[in-house]
Amino acid sequence: MSRKVRHVLGISGGKDSAALAMYMKMHHPEIDMEYYFTDTGKELDETYELINELESFLGKQIIKLEANHSHKNPFDHYLDVYNGYLPSSMARWCTQKLKLEPFEAWIKDDLAISYVGIRDDEDREGYVSTKANIQSVFPFRKHIWSMEILYKVLHNSTIDRLATHYKKHGSPEMMERYLEIVYELQSSKYLLSQKLKDLLQLSISTFNHVVFDFLKDENYPVSYINEYSLLDNEESIDIKKVYQLFKDNGVKVPGYYDEIEFEVDGKKGVYNRSRSGCFFCFYQRKIEWVWLYERHPDLFSKAQEYEKDGYSWMDNETLDQIIKPARLAQIKLDYIATIQKKLNGKNKSNKLVDILASDTEVCANCFI
Repeated sequence: MSRKVRHVLGISGGKDSAALAMYMKMHHPEIDMEYYFTDTGKELDETYELINELESFLGKQIIKLEANHSHKNPFDHYLDVYNGYLPSSMARWCTQKLKLEPFEAWIKDDLAISYVGIRDDEDREGYVSTKANIQSVFPFRKHIWSMEILYKVLHNSTIDRLATHYKKHGSPEMMERYLEIVYELQSSKYLLSQKLKDLLQLSISTFNHVVFDFLKDENYPVSYINEYSLLDNEESIDIKKVYQLFKDNGVKVPGYYDEIEFEVDGKKGVYNRSRSGCFFCFYQRKIEWVWLYERHPDLFSKAQEYEKDGYSWMDNETLDQIIKPARLAQIKLDYIATIQKKLNGKNKSNKLVDILASDTEVCANCFI
């Protein structure tokens, strides 16, 4: 049964969501995409510059969502609501109030497919709504489905259903191998991840078509559409291809990713910001706070003003403490040593933005 389904893509200000917007415009123009940006009121200028550039490229407005319409900007409004209690990894009220709630209020009860820019070379899930009317898909990956769907489709209890769909979509010459994989039970010796890998190695598009048909009997937004061009994707997008999308389309990578050289105690290094989001995001590393202090002293000063009544952005230090000369120099030296160690190891990219982001906890909705 067909039913109106909205296609939505959030622009965070980061490179991956911007690259996904370009990718969808280029490769799937038949999808009537709605682009949105949830504005906290505390973004870096480069974020707004990127949004303006993307609007020109896409030829479509990026809808600005805000958490409230009071006399204060969204973050300061909710900071008052929470009595000055700053958000942290243990209490991410900023994510809930400034990002998720405005998005879900905009969607209302409509069926929606949310397009998320998690790359194929990343091992994380990204934002997946808990609302049944919103479904996340991941066009940059070999398969486009969330882990929730994979668990359902590849579960031992659904083997017969899965086999039926493979008999419909799989090529006859490979059918014996398809069914051999399908009927092998998941166990400690044969994990879901291996079963998925085996099926994708045979054919990515066949797997996507099988899952799409499987979901026709489930209550997901994608269950209500008849045709879906994303199913035929055989391409996957990694970090190199993300940067290539910017280059090919003449869109500038946000300036906060630019690597800036510094020197401390005769040693040279470079630093930048590793992700988008509020300029005072508590997830940023200390070297990124130093970057903010030296590159945007006005914003650093504003971040300092929020640290009062015992509340600070970091668990073990205040912003006043990390910019004392000796401590600031030590942060830089520690950072140089860390980067050198990572460069000597196995890294998919030698760009600092990727090295920094690769093992740092992030907010799934803000930094895509």
